[in-house]
Amino acid sequence: MGDSTATAGGDNSLSVRNAGEEVSKLVEQGKELQESASTLISRNSQEEASLRQRALALDSNIKMLRSFIASSVKKGNLDSKHAEKLAEELSRASYTLSEGDAATFLPCKSHGRFLRSFLGPINVRANRKDVQLKVKEEYYSFRDRTAYLFLFFPSLLLVLRSWIWNGCFPALPVQLYQAWLLFLYTGLALRENILRVNGSDIRPWWIYHHYCAMGMALISLTWEIERQPDCAQKQKGIQLFLRWAIMQGVAMLLQNRYQRKRLYTRIALGKARRMDVVWGETAGVKGQLWLLLPILFVLQAFEAYVGVLLLKTAMVGVVSEWQVVTCGILLIIMAVGNFANTVQTLVLKSRFKAKMKKGKSKSDLTQVSKDQ
Repeated sequence: MGDSTATAGGDNSLSVRNAGEEVSKLVEQGKELQESASTLISRNSQEEASLRQRALALDSNIKMLRSFIASSVKKGNLDSKHAEKLAEELSRASYTLSEGDAATFLPCKSHGRFLRSFLGPINVRANRKDVQLKVKEEYYSFRDRTAYLFLFFPSLLLVLRSWIWNGCFPALPVQLYQAWLLFLYTGLALRENILRVNGSDIRPWWIYHHYCAMGMALISLTWEIERQPDCAQKQKGIQLFLRWAIMQGVAMLLQNRYQRKRLYTRIALGKARRMDVVWGETAGVKGQLWLLLPILFVLQAFEAYVGVLLLKTAMVGVVSEWQVVTCGILLIIMAVGNFANTVQTLVLKSRFKAKMKKGKSKSDLTQVSKDQ
């Protein structure tokens, strides 16, 4: 009896000692792992600093050499054909630098006040190209999802107005829709700012457009929606705005369907970068231009018409809230900005096509003279 108790006590002390040894080993392993991780991070930081200096030096040399070639051509010290070949080679080097993994070591665009106000002083620049492309694909997925909702919600409100609400909108459904619009435009603005930081070519106007749309959605949340009596007249602006939203949803679906395919083709041909995105006015080939441009111009005209109508309603005294006037002004500003950007894009496209045709005709003449 005593021997068995002693044996059990001995086994217990032995197991306790082994446990203590295991704990000590784990503590030592933790310290070694921490030291190894610190060494690796320090080494990587030094290598990143070296790569950043090399990338900056290469980018600076490319810009300096481009400027030198341009000045040499103007002074007549360099043949124009030879200068074009050199410029093409420099463009390839610049494309490799900006599109490869080394692009993460170049200075990124400023985050801007909008991102800082929402996220604080956080760096949203992705260090790996696959992560940047994943951010871009998430942006596209968000646009695809919201395009269908953009089309569904206003259609549902207009149908319910005719079938259930006896021609008058109740306040809550309309305000829920405006709250969703505020979420939508805020999400788009955040994603587009992050894409610009990661090297996308989104035009600043489209981000400003979403700022205006955010302000309009926020203001419309405080807009008192009048019902009886004479609610049809007082809610005319809401009806037109919902019809404009349906047209906007159709345009978004067409843009998402056609333009992304065109962008992938341009990337494959080397005419666009992998982080570039398509938006509003950037149509693809001629068939898409004939399809999208009329829709875009009609949409912009209708947007301006809704804005003018809201101002007119406030001026005649049907609705006199300041929200109506502000929303009308914002709609007109967005319509004018969209129209100006669409026209500017068309002008740039026509100039680019003319330049390409001119270059092609020159090359054909050169080939004919060689054959002769």
